[in-house]
Amino acid sequence: MEAWRCMRRGYGRCVVGRGRYPMLPHHQRSLGRDWTTPWENLQRCCWNRHISSCMRWPGHYSRAPYPYFSSRHFSLNWRPPCLFESRTQFQYWNWRPDNLSQTSLIHLSSSIMNSEGDEPSSKRRKHQGTIKRHWEYICSHNKENTKILGDENVDPICEDSENKFDFSVMSYNILSQNLLEDNSHLYRHCRRPLLHWSFRFPNILKEIKHYDADVLCLQEVQEDHYGTEIRPSLESLGYHCEYKNRTGRKPDGCAICFKHSKFSLLSVNPVEFYRPDVPLLDRDNVGLVLLLQPKIPSGDSPAICVANTHLLYNPRRGDIKLTQLAMLLAEISSVAHQKNGSFHPIIMCGDFNSVPGSPLYSFIKDGKLNYEGLAIGKVSGQEQSSRGQRILSIPIWPPNLGISQNCVYEVQQVPKVEKTDSDPTQTQLDKTEVLETAEKLSSHLQHHFSLSSVYSHYFPDTGIPEVTTCHSRNAITVDYIFYSGEKKDVAGEPGTEVALVGGLKLLARLSLLTEEDLWTVNGLPNENNSSDHLPLLAKFRLEL
Repeated sequence: MEAWRCMRRGYGRCVVGRGRYPMLPHHQRSLGRDWTTPWENLQRCCWNRHISSCMRWPGHYSRAPYPYFSSRHFSLNWRPPCLFESRTQFQYWNWRPDNLSQTSLIHLSSSIMNSEGDEPSSKRRKHQGTIKRHWEYICSHNKENTKILGDENVDPICEDSENKFDFSVMSYNILSQNLLEDNSHLYRHCRRPLLHWSFRFPNILKEIKHYDADVLCLQEVQEDHYGTEIRPSLESLGYHCEYKNRTGRKPDGCAICFKHSKFSLLSVNPVEFYRPDVPLLDRDNVGLVLLLQPKIPSGDSPAICVANTHLLYNPRRGDIKLTQLAMLLAEISSVAHQKNGSFHPIIMCGDFNSVPGSPLYSFIKDGKLNYEGLAIGKVSGQEQSSRGQRILSIPIWPPNLGISQNCVYEVQQVPKVEKTDSDPTQTQLDKTEVLETAEKLSSHLQHHFSLSSVYSHYFPDTGIPEVTTCHSRNAITVDYIFYSGEKKDVAGEPGTEVALVGGLKLLARLSLLTEEDLWTVNGLPNENNSSDHLPLLAKFRLEL
């Protein structure tokens, strides 16, 4: 192991002495924890410096492991030589060093070999290429039939109607540069140049230009980059941008950007999840809620409420996540509430740090959750260890938060009084709040919205999970686009609900990928996709 540690530090230990000297040339190329160097240099280092008898390589075999080789110049099935052990164990290999091209690269990998010794068990791949995603069109030709089409050439306009407003929404966690650098262990599979902001931002902007969404909901937007690059670039593309930075000293936040040509802004409503008077809410996550007015020729259309958030990551603090979600839903209820008691159409995007089927996800979709006896580590479905087993308290948040178990504000804001000639005591409220009477302690949470997920989260043919984020640690779904409308379950398959009367109708969605798909391009980020999340994209129709 000492020799291995030396190797990892770029040194070799001499057989006949105790001194150390550089083992690999200075122009070797670092790939996270792996190295590559021209074959002739390693050959010169290894054979000329007599280190073969002292090196031990980690692997499945105790005495016969070997480095993993890769090169564009020879077959991936090529059997590597025995460099650092006796040749007796591999004497049946017909291998000679001169069989290699002098321009070949040798790859010294830290990956553990499988029992056959053929491939590393690491998920890292060396393949290059681009991610191929296509539009899945959900066309409701009548109330009885709804189908999903995977053909890119299908016309996205599924129905002809004069009373409609079509628009597209993208939700994208663009990976804050500060967070990337603070969590560099998640990106060991990436080449370092691909992680620089100067490389990443042009790729991210290219994606945004390519998909050309009418509304952008962005997470992990770093404040300094937003001011100097992101906002100016998006404004030049015709977007109006609103931003909410995380509280405390956190350098990133959430942004909602929309096209001037499609919407006008009615209200901006930031939500801070940090509350100094509530010990539970000591985290700096935020949300942002906008009320947008579609621009249509008739000028008479309902507004659309668009919300964006990035909930706490910590898998063991489901109590905080549920409370943050309740605060966001309460603000949405306040903003989207209409005088007749109904709600404007709602789109809720973000990184919810919860997996499909988890209690938090089910609460969003079903509108109710009985959390009695639920462990805080099970709320988001991310925690796999025995930690986070404390049971959620009833109620989860204290009464002074001012939010009921129905996820609405309990207390009205102080009214402003304006005097007019006709009515000297006319009262106007800043916001329409829903009054709630004091409730007895209950473990039942509810919200008023009928929310569907744009994505089904599993491929229908195989049952393999869709993935929205992929890095060195895992590949899962945590990003979502939820939308409101009357649900009609199509063939019992999630993600295919449509609004048949009022509300929003899902027309199309940009396909997601499997973990295996993503590792064929070396995971995320890679040369063409510069975040560790995939952008989610959906096309909607507002029935007027």
